[in-house]
Amino acid sequence: MASPPPLPPALPPRSLPLPRQQSLASPTVLNPFVQEARLDKPAKTRAILFGLILVPLRVIGMLLTLLMAWPFALLATFGAPEKGTMPLQGWKRKLSYSALTFLGHVLFIVMGFWVKVKGKVASPKEAPILAVAPHSSFFDGIVCVVAGLPSTVSRQENLMAPFLGRILNSLQPVVVSRVDPDSRKNTINEITRRATSGGQWPQVLVFPEGTCTNRSCLITFKQGAFIPGVPVQPVLIRYPNKLDTVTWTWQGNSFNEALVLTLCQLFTKVEVEFLPVHIPTEEEKHDPILFANRVRNKMSSALGVPVTDHTYEDCRLMISAGQLTLPMEAGLVEFTKISKKLNLKWDNIREQLSQFAAIANASKGGRIGIEEFANYLKLPVSEVLGELFALFDRNGDGSIDFREYVIGLSVLCNPANTEQTIQMAFQLFDIDEDGIISEDEFALIIRSSLGLPDLDVSNLFKEIDADKTNKLSYEEFKDFALKHPEYAKLFTTYIELQRSQLYTEAEFQPATTPKTPVSEKTSVPRNKVCPQTPEDDHSSASDKKED
Repeated sequence: MASPPPLPPALPPRSLPLPRQQSLASPTVLNPFVQEARLDKPAKTRAILFGLILVPLRVIGMLLTLLMAWPFALLATFGAPEKGTMPLQGWKRKLSYSALTFLGHVLFIVMGFWVKVKGKVASPKEAPILAVAPHSSFFDGIVCVVAGLPSTVSRQENLMAPFLGRILNSLQPVVVSRVDPDSRKNTINEITRRATSGGQWPQVLVFPEGTCTNRSCLITFKQGAFIPGVPVQPVLIRYPNKLDTVTWTWQGNSFNEALVLTLCQLFTKVEVEFLPVHIPTEEEKHDPILFANRVRNKMSSALGVPVTDHTYEDCRLMISAGQLTLPMEAGLVEFTKISKKLNLKWDNIREQLSQFAAIANASKGGRIGIEEFANYLKLPVSEVLGELFALFDRNGDGSIDFREYVIGLSVLCNPANTEQTIQMAFQLFDIDEDGIISEDEFALIIRSSLGLPDLDVSNLFKEIDADKTNKLSYEEFKDFALKHPEYAKLFTTYIELQRSQLYTEAEFQPATTPKTPVSEKTSVPRNKVCPQTPEDDHSSASDKKED
């Protein structure tokens, strides 16, 4: 029996270089703005039983405590200069602050908090600024009481509240105004002025994360507390409870739910730890970002949690994602890292979110699959399209999330969408070199590049043909390419495929195989971009490798 002919050598899988910068890897905590803990049936039963007794008693106790605090707040603010131009001094400060600190402790005891303090709070001269993290709840105000009522940063609207506004005003807060375009600059200047006053002002307590998280990580620290370049005391806050009722972030319990559930608990444990003062180096004094990152790293090590580059702008994108009928978490991109490394502003990313939503709304879960990707480009699924999809799909899970989409556009498509690339693509489509592209020319190249001879490209052609002349000018072609950079990468991916095919043919073509006559070869469109020359048939393998 004759032995079967030997199999040809297997072709190695072709692999285009996939840009996967480690610095753009996904964060260890994908969504720090969600509160996932929910009450099971026994916990709900206990909350109801305790709540029927505890909540009324605690509400009465809270109101009585605030009523007792109000006269001392009035004493502190009576006759005080407007807008905190001068610090409160003398006996008024000593008496009012002592009473308000005591009543603050009483208030949290009435609410059921058991407070454990570690370390020692530094004096205003030792550390003019206290940086508290992680910020996860309105209950975090307990740190202010434990630290002896330092000044906080508060919105102007909070000070206008009839009752609580007076108490808040007595703490001499740094006021932020929403209507003042220079508010951020003025706030930083005021923090700097107080921090460099030599202890005349109370310490300034800042939550540098700028928004509430679920304490699973430390997000980006804002620079405001670190611009003055003065010593900062890091302060940690923990809630070591079996049931988490205190977290109040963007997804989860509302303010009222968190308040009532916490009041329904028999007790709620909280730990406040004052770390050693961080004295900035000369380098840190001139680089607030470096200063903030080093303080954050010190705090994350003490907490045993990772750091991520999420920030308040991610929360704004979450809200926008919800408005676009996407899952809210779809908007998370680690804004600090993405904006810095890809040189993108919030408005740019918000616009890309709208584009992403237009593609992803056809699927479930706020992610783009290969079918949605193909439908958006008005092309069928093919090898070339699969290559482009794989470049976007950074984690290889078969779908593209919004973060991968933003990185793909910035790293892959926009750099490929150069004037030279657009000109080369136009020349490739313009087979007869008459300066315009007909629908037949357009269809011929698209079908050839995708390997689909029966592909209908009329809808895509009509979308590019802005003036409806059934011919594409260079300006029309360029305008469409600039608005849809995915096609530029699709084009360059096709070129890479052709080069890879030439390489593999040169590597694995048997030496005894006779050359196919030119007349028997498959007809491929040729022009000045891809000319067919006599050397095509006689070039050596090394030439093809170099190509």
